[in-house]
Amino acid sequence: MSKPIVAIVGRPNVGKSTLFNVLAGENISIVKDTPGVTRDRIYADVEWLNYRFTLIDTGGIEPDSSDIILSQMREQAQIAIDTADVIIFIVDVRQGLIDADSKVADLLRRSHKPVVLAVNKADNYEKFLPDVYEFYNLGIGDPIPVSAASRQGIGDMLDVVVSHFPDHDLEENEDERPRIAVVGKPNVGKSSIINKLLGENRVIVSDIAGTTRDAIDTAVTWEGREYVFIDTAGLRRKSRIKEELERYSIIRTVTAVDRADVVVVVIDALEGVTEQDAKIAGIAHDRGKGILVAVNKWDAIEKDDKTIYKYTQRIRETLSFMPYAEIMFVSAETGQRLPKLFGMIDMIIENQSMRVATGVLNEIMSEAVALQQPPSDKGKRLKLYYITQVSVKPPTFVIFVNDKELMHFSYTRYLENKIRDTFGFRGTSLKFIIRERKEREK
Repeated sequence: MSKPIVAIVGRPNVGKSTLFNVLAGENISIVKDTPGVTRDRIYADVEWLNYRFTLIDTGGIEPDSSDIILSQMREQAQIAIDTADVIIFIVDVRQGLIDADSKVADLLRRSHKPVVLAVNKADNYEKFLPDVYEFYNLGIGDPIPVSAASRQGIGDMLDVVVSHFPDHDLEENEDERPRIAVVGKPNVGKSSIINKLLGENRVIVSDIAGTTRDAIDTAVTWEGREYVFIDTAGLRRKSRIKEELERYSIIRTVTAVDRADVVVVVIDALEGVTEQDAKIAGIAHDRGKGILVAVNKWDAIEKDDKTIYKYTQRIRETLSFMPYAEIMFVSAETGQRLPKLFGMIDMIIENQSMRVATGVLNEIMSEAVALQQPPSDKGKRLKLYYITQVSVKPPTFVIFVNDKELMHFSYTRYLENKIRDTFGFRGTSLKFIIRERKEREK
């Protein structure tokens, strides 16, 4: 089920970052062993009342000249229009309404996307109310006075934001077809892979900004089963600034991955695996998706009997945070191994949905504890009481222990490896929740 996307757009120094950080709150988790995606603070998962959504920061604008600021704001607005279900447009009550605000408002209004106009720095409601009314001139709805710094008016703003969320959960829940997101850097051959699987050029790659508003969904039937491929390649766009292109591809990846069961991370064999590939793969890993790494353009590599082994080693090193990921070497050009993608996808979906009986899990845990004693600290040793699986997609386990602080990451990884030794779970991450239980409750 995909979460709605909310994007923030605004000029420099209007409090965009402050608002992003306030809304993201504790929701941004920096996990050891995970690539730098979450640390870049481009996106965060946010919860308001019973609504969950992904918040996107469309990019910092560097003050240079007013012309450059306006062109960068247009770029930002376009990213928001392309990707978001709802756009928060931030303006500054103290600076008042300026020309750049009006021009971006025109662009947002023409997009027909819901826009929530947040008038920031209104920390004295009575004093600033007449100035807030000035922003009605933008013609994009009621201005909402907020103060990101003192957290005033944030709830009122979020109420308006969630009122615009599309009601598509039902529709997606009824669609039982496996959903596969094809992600990766620009020009690695994402569209070419889907075109080859389709046998026709249905996914058109274009450099023109905004030619495709949403990720392209393409139905592919293989041996009687229908799969939906979500392609982000049609959303590539020109950018003079490398960072903006990188940011854009990450935002596109977040929106596609959220809707997918399995994520195919496409890597260019000629270029090799890069940090940017790790960032993109990290988004799928963070969200607990099934993962298949497809190394494309394999036909263009000169090979000997050790090439695949060496290449696999490099990928495993760079993507060390997801040792469970499956790796395939393919060619969109020649079609080499592409039909095998479907068998691999089916296997990963099966593993994502696998349930293990509680009794079996506890046997594995007892054996693991006997082989390697749990860690201790200052004379207190970790005790593991019980393990049970609570959900699938990804398979999620709860472990009850005497002291959460003693449950080191490395021991959780050790237990994960023992479970994988028995059940494989190839291609899917496993999630562990550690709960404390006192001796007397046991």
